[in-house]
Amino acid sequence: MDQPAPIPQPPAAAPSLRDRLTIPVLASGGILMAVMQTVVVPLLPDLPRLTGASAATVSWTVTATLLSGAVLTPVLGRAGDMYGKRRVLICALALMTVGSVLCALTSDIGVLIAARALQGAAASVVPLSISILRDELPPERRGSAVALMSSTVGIGAALGLPLAALVVQYADWHTMFWLTGALGAAGVAATWWAVKESPVREPGRFDVPGALGLTAGLVCLLLGVSQGGTWGWGSARVLGLFLAAVVVLALWWWQQLRTRRPLVDLRLVSRPRVGLSHVAALLTGFAFYANSLVTAQLVQAPKATGYGLGLSIVATGLCLLPGGVTMLLLSPLSARISAARGPRITLALGAAVIACGYAVRIADSRDLWMIILGATVVATGTTLAYSALPTLILRAVPAAQTASANGVNVLMRTIGQATSSAAVAAVLVHHSSPVGGVPIPTLHGYRLAFAMAGVVALVACAAALTIPGDGPADDTRPAGAAEGARDEALEGA
Repeated sequence: MDQPAPIPQPPAAAPSLRDRLTIPVLASGGILMAVMQTVVVPLLPDLPRLTGASAATVSWTVTATLLSGAVLTPVLGRAGDMYGKRRVLICALALMTVGSVLCALTSDIGVLIAARALQGAAASVVPLSISILRDELPPERRGSAVALMSSTVGIGAALGLPLAALVVQYADWHTMFWLTGALGAAGVAATWWAVKESPVREPGRFDVPGALGLTAGLVCLLLGVSQGGTWGWGSARVLGLFLAAVVVLALWWWQQLRTRRPLVDLRLVSRPRVGLSHVAALLTGFAFYANSLVTAQLVQAPKATGYGLGLSIVATGLCLLPGGVTMLLLSPLSARISAARGPRITLALGAAVIACGYAVRIADSRDLWMIILGATVVATGTTLAYSALPTLILRAVPAAQTASANGVNVLMRTIGQATSSAAVAAVLVHHSSPVGGVPIPTLHGYRLAFAMAGVVALVACAAALTIPGDGPADDTRPAGAAEGARDEALEGA
């Protein structure tokens, strides 16, 4: 009996211009976010003179962004899962733009600090964008797009430092914020036009008590970590902040386990594939951040130290630029490794490469080309690791919780970076000697900082290898089914 002829299928429609621009627009938002976080660094030595504030007060232009970004990233991630990722992404970019405009309009240090806190909202851009890519792209395009999105953090940081240094050197410092404000406004418009709203939602009531508890706990924790070197690690203020963080976060954990629709699903976090990915993110953030911190100080150290190169801030930024270019070029490779071997192996490989980069730094930190080579090797490992982390999360959590889960992962990276900053500062302060009457870190101190970061990278590699093997998400049920299972667990508790 003859088989019926197959019905011809219409050819697939070619993607529209808006569809083709979705990935570039989201990636540009991530780069802009990283640039915004970096641009204030060249200003720090001059801001006390420009604003009439003390150096300690000026440092809050960095601390405020760190704190607000850490707090808002999981909160906005959860809001994106509930109310629409595109909508919340546009709000985050808009807050960043308003903060830039306020910085451009004022020289008052109080307004500057408040504006920088607004800019911290942009830290949620990357996890929200990654979640949109999961919802909108077919599987064959998702891996490379997520890898590129993850790499924008390093790319933007490498571009932001020399760009800001050039503006500060040759123009009024407010020009830098006008520039980031204009780019932010363009990013808002481009996102509104090119990015579709994801249909994947997790309905429910927003957990306001959970958001307030997490905010209070993180502020106490990160404030203590970031200000410990200034206030004294044994001071009553720092110890009180750490004690308050422990108490508040313990109460928050208890509250999250007992609410029906928590801000952070801790039962999901307790799964090894998710929890160990967060631990690896914290360790990788620590290891990666030491590279930028130490390299910038090392090459700017005066030649009288016997090892310093006495470079300007512009030249310093250019030393870090090859690492940013490497991250851009290698992001497709990291996606291919994850597709072939799994993101767990990519993460472990990246952490091992970071450790190798610090071995290069320890071997030779006097010659400029070796310094650039070591920094670029660390950037290479960071590309592999940072591209693998969101892929691990995407494979381990339900689709309706990707933004909040990636937000927590970015939060862990931020905590790792803050801890790295404090640890590196403590090592360099302890190993300093006077040069021209000014205490300057010794070369031995820098090598100890490299060794510390390298050891943490090896621990991150070990943590990555303990993550259970890759596979489909542990819970691929729709949001309503997941909520029902959580409700049943709460009723039985």
